[in-house]
Amino acid sequence: MNAPVPPSPEDLADRMTVEEKVALVSGGSAWGTAAVPGIGLRSIVLSDGPSGVRGALWDERLPSACLPSATALAASWDLELAREYGTVVAGEARAKGVDVVLGPTVNLHRSPLGGRHFEAFSEDPRLTADLAAAYVAGVQAQGVGAAIKHFVANDFETDRFAVDVQVGDRALRELYLLAFERAVTEAGAWLVLSAYNAVNGTTATESPLLTDPLTTTWGFDGVVVSDWTAVRSLESARQQQHLAMPGPAAAWSDRLVTAVRDGDVPMPALDEKVRRILRLAARVGALEGFGPSVVPEAVDAGAFARRVAAEGMVLVANTGVLPLQAASVRRVAVIGEHAERPRVQGGGSATVIPHYEITPVDGIRRALPEAVLDLRVGAVTQDHFAPLDPARMTNPVTGGPGARYTSYGADGTELYAEDRFAGFILDYGREDDPRVRASVGFRTRYTPERDGELRFGFASPGTGRLFIDGALVLEATIEEDPDQIQDFFAARSITTPHPVRAGVALELRYEFVPGTIIDGVPNSLAVTFGILPAPRTEEEDRALIAEAVQAAEAAEIAIVIVATGFTSECEGFDRTDLRLPGRQDELVAAVAAANPRTVVVVNAGAPVEMPWRDDVAAVLLTWFGGQEYGTALADVLVGAVEPGGRLPTTWPARLADAPVTDVQPVDGVVRYDEGIHIGYRAWARTDVAPAYPFGHGLGYTTWAIDAPTVTGFHDGIATVTATVRNTGARPGKHVVQVYARRQESVVDRPALWLVGYALVRAAAGSGTRVTVEVSRRALAYWEDGWRLEAGDYELLIGATAAALGPAGTVTVDRDELLT
Repeated sequence: MNAPVPPSPEDLADRMTVEEKVALVSGGSAWGTAAVPGIGLRSIVLSDGPSGVRGALWDERLPSACLPSATALAASWDLELAREYGTVVAGEARAKGVDVVLGPTVNLHRSPLGGRHFEAFSEDPRLTADLAAAYVAGVQAQGVGAAIKHFVANDFETDRFAVDVQVGDRALRELYLLAFERAVTEAGAWLVLSAYNAVNGTTATESPLLTDPLTTTWGFDGVVVSDWTAVRSLESARQQQHLAMPGPAAAWSDRLVTAVRDGDVPMPALDEKVRRILRLAARVGALEGFGPSVVPEAVDAGAFARRVAAEGMVLVANTGVLPLQAASVRRVAVIGEHAERPRVQGGGSATVIPHYEITPVDGIRRALPEAVLDLRVGAVTQDHFAPLDPARMTNPVTGGPGARYTSYGADGTELYAEDRFAGFILDYGREDDPRVRASVGFRTRYTPERDGELRFGFASPGTGRLFIDGALVLEATIEEDPDQIQDFFAARSITTPHPVRAGVALELRYEFVPGTIIDGVPNSLAVTFGILPAPRTEEEDRALIAEAVQAAEAAEIAIVIVATGFTSECEGFDRTDLRLPGRQDELVAAVAAANPRTVVVVNAGAPVEMPWRDDVAAVLLTWFGGQEYGTALADVLVGAVEPGGRLPTTWPARLADAPVTDVQPVDGVVRYDEGIHIGYRAWARTDVAPAYPFGHGLGYTTWAIDAPTVTGFHDGIATVTATVRNTGARPGKHVVQVYARRQESVVDRPALWLVGYALVRAAAGSGTRVTVEVSRRALAYWEDGWRLEAGDYELLIGATAAALGPAGTVTVDRDELLT
């Protein structure tokens, strides 16, 4: 007798009521879907996590592995590394009980002003697509879902909730949709995250692009999940938007039940959403009787973070001072505020609480144990309101580190109390405690580091009171910002000055009544209890630079670490310029004048202006390097590891030179009028040279590319073959890049575009024959389909987009519409 055939995940939808179906698609909580016990469905847990998985709680007591930023990974140009990155992320997700990681971010570096570029890969659609597909494959091979985001044209942050991006079909298909397409068709992505913005007049959660090309042409069989609160209407329920988050989403929920029963939203549309979510549940193991059979690979996340950081560091200039000879260096001036307080990650939803952070000073000290390190601040850049320093906080209840955080009901009843260890508190709703919170308290004993005056206060919409040593010193209200993201990541602060003495503890007690609800989640708040640094005088700033110069003059090597500010390169904000904050440029110029062996380390996730770049001995771009940043930096500085990076985006000498700087909406619209000409494609059409071109990177050896040959198409693939030789004295890594160019065309073409590349590792003096494949699709353009134009295409080979030589010509015999 044949055994009964078990139901498929999708069949279980027939056993659900309309109310259960709507509850499922409307989200169940801040970070999870609704459970349906009757069919064996538990909640599917989602988490932010492009460069580390935070989990369902944003809490310093639950730290996470902090990996290097996406720009660091992209600078490696290493697809196997990207796949391994996904594997590590998936392992972190499983350890935190997370089923879906909201990442990778595959929007493009359209303009260097984009505030979230550190979280995205590249200005080039092909490199971005390759990395995205590899990342997604690595995550999902471990039974964890990857949600590629943000669909689509969310390449800037200003007014992202309301802005309409006007973009042509060619640019959409050839640039902005390409990474989504490849992640779906090649890696089989299980989720796509729809963006806040509108595209050509329609908000992303209602966009026809969710149907065609996503679910029809590309055959996407997964779940379109909204960015948090991006679903705002019932119209989205009629489209291929499948899950609204966070839940229960007010725009659907009861309204959707009524709409389905009244026929305003077709039942088949609801059923399709449910079946897709059930399919996802089966894939991630959230549905009884189904689930991944794989056991996540055990990976040392710290060791991996160290390797990725070094692989992505880009040596853009070097007169020979690097690598440092560790055995002979005796005195090093290490200069810069960020030498001891680096930026290991960008700001926003990608942020995690790291297990630990290795600073540049830590790493350099370990790598140069015999050297004397002369540490100097040089220039202070932290001039914003910041959380209380955890190292100076004592919990008045336990006597240990931290603070006591308490939540109260409307009648003043204590709801719960916790011991916390940071001045920033994100309380994002509590599923296990539905009681309504009316206010919170925060108590700590704070011991200042030095005599002077500090400005204590709070930052978050609401009304706060601060008591110092029992006396009320501040009572004020901060109004809510129309853009909630401002309140979340860079809320306005109110402070009051108070005299302090070094080593004399102050009893701080805050009372706070929240004035906003984050993402529509009940009982949610984000508040910072902190300090605004005292203003500095001109004399104080000059004294810091003078001290740095003195240290540099006495040292064999000066290492200056510069960085973007802690309130820039953050979700929700675009940059207004590319200048380093504070007096860092002045500092570098002064140190370089004092010591010709000055190395500048740039700790930024995206391009910055470097007016001193030709006056220093070396420039090393290090991105946001994750928790092992300092160790990886030291590895590269002393040559224990090759700086393996090549630029994934062009670095302009000046913002004014950049081809695209339009990120500010005009009448609610940003127009992508440059079409397909962004990044190096646009630079190639101008007479202005960037500071450093796309693909550039030096390493510690030299290379030659000889005897390139081109073969014609066979099974849709042409090949470029060349001999690549390491002509230096040590092993190294090289990225061979192949670009296409067509001088005459029936359509507007880029001046050149990347069609393939190969990563080469070789010992000193050795060479290898390298083959780069070029597909027919890589030469096609979009016009109501992918069209291949008959004729000759020049193929160029080299080490950067600005240093290419001829490889040969490939010929397309006839015009063709590709299928």
